[in-house]
Amino acid sequence: MTATAPALEFSTTFSSSPVPAERRAEILANPGFGTSFTDHMIMATWTPDAGWHDAGLRPYGPLSLDPATATLHYAQSIFEGLKAYRHEDGSIWTFRPDANGTRFQRSAARMALPELPVESFVESLDLLVRTDSEWVPSGGETSLYLRPFMFASEVFLGVRPAKHVTYSVIASPAGAYFASGVKPVSIWLSSEYTRAAPGGTGAAKCAGNYAASLVAQQEALVNGCDQVCFLDAQERKWVEELGGMNLYFVRADGSITTPSLTGTILEGITRDSILTLAADLQHKVEERAVSIDEWREGVASGEITEVFACGTAAVVTPLGRLAWNGGELRMGDEPGPVTQEIRTALLDIQYGRAQDRHGWMHRIM
Repeated sequence: MTATAPALEFSTTFSSSPVPAERRAEILANPGFGTSFTDHMIMATWTPDAGWHDAGLRPYGPLSLDPATATLHYAQSIFEGLKAYRHEDGSIWTFRPDANGTRFQRSAARMALPELPVESFVESLDLLVRTDSEWVPSGGETSLYLRPFMFASEVFLGVRPAKHVTYSVIASPAGAYFASGVKPVSIWLSSEYTRAAPGGTGAAKCAGNYAASLVAQQEALVNGCDQVCFLDAQERKWVEELGGMNLYFVRADGSITTPSLTGTILEGITRDSILTLAADLQHKVEERAVSIDEWREGVASGEITEVFACGTAAVVTPLGRLAWNGGELRMGDEPGPVTQEIRTALLDIQYGRAQDRHGWMHRIM
């Protein structure tokens, strides 16, 4: 389980029955999110003796799993999420795929899974996107969402690291997250459930973290909210993150504060990029602990003027309302100017409308 393993060589087996062009055009006209998939996928296998092997592109299709497959019982599974963007000149790019590959390695190490070389991670994405390039939509904020994942595929019932592991990548065309314009969302503050605890898997992008958040997300929906916000597991005082997004607080002086990484918060690629862009835009940036009382009192006093969240799917999302048992906090019905500024700056780089000063964009074709 080492990141120094040699890069993989990928074989190619093309689909004999790809989706007809007319049907693909219908899908791309209104792709939604995560409901339609391209014609191919990437697969690779790891075993202790052979390491990573049998890597290749093959037609998209179901996986055959034995009922005793380890991941079904012990949740030894990780994933990543990133997008491929079509620029105006027709070229196709990804955003910081090496950073996703490095985080994928960290998640693997935490979950006792083998680490895939970053070079192989990036090449697997490139191969799939090159092959299914006609699935990359154009116009607006559309993209091709890429989902690399790894799971314990050994047929074995026993609590130990798996000795047979599968890596795969699938792709799905995605429409604009805010199809009718960017609107602030409502957030439910969870008082009963926590997302992660010190020493746990909070910093890993593992399947179990998301499964554990679903009941709190369900509670949010029942209370008329779009997403859930989690506090720390020890004191139930410190703001951590939403179910799938990192948080930022914009202050009256234009400075931006985000909860510091403590091992219980996912190290978002978008989070890191926004911190860099905010500094580029002359905003003072601070990473530190933020209490729920500071959030409430800051909005009430006017010290906190905007709150937004970020993630791969939604990019930057303004927060308009925070609700909890017994109360609520209003933060505005329209996106704030700093939120809009940062969102535009990031999207302009991703879609090739602005200079990529940090070398974040990776050209595929």
